[in-house]
Amino acid sequence: MIDYLNTQAWYDGNLGAAGFCIGGHLAFRAALQPEVKATACFYATDLHTNIIPNKPGQHSMERVNEIKGELLMIWGKQDPHIPGDKRAELYNRFAALPGLHYTWHEFNGQHAFMRDEGERYDAQLVNLGYQLTLQMFGNVLK
Repeated sequence: MIDYLNTQAWYDGNLGAAGFCIGGHLAFRAALQPEVKATACFYATDLHTNIIPNKPGQHSMERVNEIKGELLMIWGKQDPHIPGDKRAELYNRFAALPGLHYTWHEFNGQHAFMRDEGERYDAQLVNLGYQLTLQMFGNVLK
């Protein structure tokens, strides 16, 4: 995909990624590419596990130090898929890397609070999440 973008006259080198749930984890994996300058990860499911099959040394958190762009990490405090103790472990891993550029938010919401159907949807958190994402993209992808 990046090779293709580099062949396009309109592409100015500003590349971002965003994802929700397992897509949040996959967006995190996209951020491992040095060309990705800004990434928003909403409740990045299984970032704390080895569930996404990889070769040895390829687990997402084993490679977090490779991320050169800006990360926006947004979580729901009531998310059973990424429990509080596991979020704390992830946060501590992030905090231990002085070269990692990230912001971390834990909202008072459940998993999938951004999905506009069902009882977990929270319009206020959606607005806040999109504001933070657009602000980061606006600041980084100039």
